[in-house]
Amino acid sequence: MYIRRALRPTSRNPQHCSGATGTFTIRTVGTLLAAAALLVSACSSAGTTSSGSSAAEAALAALPRATPSALSSYYGQKLAWRSCGVPGFECATMKAPLDYAKPTAGDVRLAVARKKATGPGKPLGSLLVNPGGPGGSAVGYLQQYAGIGYPAEVRARYDMVAVDPRGVARSEPVECLDGRQMDAFTEVDVTPDDQKEVNGLVDAYKKFAEGCGRDSPKLLRHVSTVEAARDMDILRAVLGDQKLNYVGASYGTLLGATYAGLFPGRVGRLVLDGALDPSLSARQINLDQTAGFETAFQSFAKDCVRQSDCPLDSKDKTPGQVGDSLRAFFLKLDAHPIPTGDADGRKLTESLATTGVIAAMYDEGAWERLREALNSAMKENDGAGLLALSDSYYERDADGRYTNLIFANAAVNCLDLPAAFSSPDQVRNALPAFEKASPVFGEGLAWSALNCAYWPVKSTGEPRRIQAKGAAPIVVVGTTRDPATPYRWAQSLARQLSSGRLLTYVGDGHTAFGRGSTCIDSAINTYLLHGTPPANGKRCS
Repeated sequence: MYIRRALRPTSRNPQHCSGATGTFTIRTVGTLLAAAALLVSACSSAGTTSSGSSAAEAALAALPRATPSALSSYYGQKLAWRSCGVPGFECATMKAPLDYAKPTAGDVRLAVARKKATGPGKPLGSLLVNPGGPGGSAVGYLQQYAGIGYPAEVRARYDMVAVDPRGVARSEPVECLDGRQMDAFTEVDVTPDDQKEVNGLVDAYKKFAEGCGRDSPKLLRHVSTVEAARDMDILRAVLGDQKLNYVGASYGTLLGATYAGLFPGRVGRLVLDGALDPSLSARQINLDQTAGFETAFQSFAKDCVRQSDCPLDSKDKTPGQVGDSLRAFFLKLDAHPIPTGDADGRKLTESLATTGVIAAMYDEGAWERLREALNSAMKENDGAGLLALSDSYYERDADGRYTNLIFANAAVNCLDLPAAFSSPDQVRNALPAFEKASPVFGEGLAWSALNCAYWPVKSTGEPRRIQAKGAAPIVVVGTTRDPATPYRWAQSLARQLSSGRLLTYVGDGHTAFGRGSTCIDSAINTYLLHGTPPANGKRCS
């Protein structure tokens, strides 16, 4: 599964951010996510668990209203705030139990950051933000965007707060492979042509899993979304808030919805932007996301043939024919990778090129850069542009170092839900469905969903509806042509939540808040500042 995270403000209202490979505006505000062509799948098929039980019969149960006495020391802790080295922000370390079932068995230390409300106006408490992933750094997102880029009136009234979830970034990060090993992993062929290449892909997944199990053996059992949501409730209490106010994007919507399901009476103002559907299995999530990337690519293709620099054939071509041209280019790379000028000698392989194209699907503002990169690769035999897009997606810097985004992404997804596939034969059987969902990306995304089959820790979660009965109104935001979190997921989550209000952006790209739609931003700002949610079903363009 590709990462569901929105780390950067997007192109409808572009604000350039410095990434690993330079300055660009590849989307995101919360998952989409930056990350993993080979990577992570979390669930199974059309609303059913891998064991065959119906997700329609399973719902997330709320925890008891009273805080267990065994957790009182965590809820009563005082944070020691200190300078972060980033002007205007302060940081602290919060403790949470490693295992909520055994609170005395040890702690996990979580990185917290905040920027105090600037005024004027009556303070509204804390506003927790999360950019998704799983694996995206909430602290980094706060310091690089939310704490300085959210609307001034919101920042005036709220203390802007973030916590890196357990296993992520500054919060005891899961580690699996070093930089050179990750370079090799990202280059593995995910469209195997024969049994030898299938074996190579399986070996790569096994080495990745073994590395995670070796370097983070205890933590891997306790990085679930449910545990991260419970950590958020400790933070709420430690900050002195009676209710949790929260903006989560992409995977951050699953985290926020899970919190609402566990603690419905403590829900304040929750915005879930680019929503996930918690009732789906891993296979269905991967299949839906495959269709989402195809939808985004069709939008790109329609735009591309109108541009004079479209590298995927001339203006008389249909979007389907544009897809044929791209697949033909991928096939050439599969046989003959091209130079990139990379200091480490990396060439542009089919897998890296595919990741580079998918990276640009998150934000229509990246389409021009994608056209330039494809022109260089297809006409000048120079893969540098597509490699840079791929590196930005994987969060690889110029020195060959990776953040732990990919590691945490796999750790959370593989723990949250049973694996999409348990063997290569299951992938082969599913290929027709994936290729129908996306003629361009289907084969590679199907094989990418095999990784959790070899995970060293058994999954602890299952697909479940989240109702959050008794919660205050929760705003669920969906974008109609979102590649990473398809619109139907937002529709489904809004229906599941007893107090869900669906807010729709009719357009392209991943997530909607802060991306240039005055209609969307006004509705969300009004809700955050005054507690008045938009009318259910409101549509913006």
